[in-house]
Amino acid sequence: MALSSLALCSRALLKIGAGPISGFQEGTPETLVAATLYPSIRDGLLSAYPWSFATAQRRLARLTAQPIADFAYAYQLPGDFLRALSAGQSGRGRGVDYRISERRLHTNATEITLTYVFRSKESETPPFFDQALIAQLAAEFTIPITESASRAEALQRIADSAFKTARLVDSQQDQPARFEEFSLVDVRR
Repeated sequence: MALSSLALCSRALLKIGAGPISGFQEGTPETLVAATLYPSIRDGLLSAYPWSFATAQRRLARLTAQPIADFAYAYQLPGDFLRALSAGQSGRGRGVDYRISERRLHTNATEITLTYVFRSKESETPPFFDQALIAQLAAEFTIPITESASRAEALQRIADSAFKTARLVDSQQDQPARFEEFSLVDVRR
């Protein structure tokens, strides 16, 4: 079941002993904390790992303005961009040298396919990620709402464990990485 940002925050608040919220505009301390912290916590958790549900490839549009030094071309990053994983050209998603600078990708390649982590919609995140996000939200909401550092530390340990579990579940949805070009593998063929 897909959860909204409001439902995710409400569940996190319940974990720390606060009441659920029905909107981000209620004017209570809980809604202020949730509305302020939620976007950055969500983006931080999304960008911390190359989640399968939040990874995409896109051909980038080349900009007319060129980089000042080191590279010949600049490309516009997608609006939902959080983190670059690799870049390639000619139908490949990796293999090109690049640098991210000023929200643009700089490279010497004449065309770019970027593999990146994007800001996924809450309705598209799987339950294992929702649980990790709720745990992290609870850990982050604890000090501003309860002022209990020891409780925040305990909840952070729980959040770290939930993050590890979510990474494990997500990693099992992909085939293991393999060597494609390696001299010792080529000798065996």
